[in-house]
Amino acid sequence: MTKKMKHGFYIEELHIGMSREVTHTVSEQDVDDFARISGDYNPLHMDEEYAKTTPFGGRIAHGALTASYISAILGNDLPGPGAVFTTLELKFRAPVRIGDTVVAKAMVEQINVRRRRVVLDVRCMVGDVVIAKGKAGVMVDARPTTET
Repeated sequence: MTKKMKHGFYIEELHIGMSREVTHTVSEQDVDDFARISGDYNPLHMDEEYAKTTPFGGRIAHGALTASYISAILGNDLPGPGAVFTTLELKFRAPVRIGDTVVAKAMVEQINVRRRRVVLDVRCMVGDVVIAKGKAGVMVDARPTTET
């Protein structure tokens, strides 16, 4: 018996302005796990005493951890399962600290049906502060044709 997997939106189902968001409160465990998985043990992320000596005045989360919340939207919700994340251009504007609640948002900005490519405007916010923003590119499946 074959298990049918959920598929996200097909290119023909997308429209400009569609959007999704996810919310995540960053924990010390998240930062520790991300360091372990990525191998990035920069003391700015891991050592409070060191981080206090930096312009940030304390530990901050990895920027790539924040960017991963965008990946979660693209892979799970918009366009969702079956989509392939191809590009990310992201500018970090402010730090994320342990305990901050990050709202990541993605909105369809461009659709190229022929090439099966979508560009999304992406951003992450803590409260009213945009901490990261940019563009993400995704390859999206066309709806399969059925033979009769």
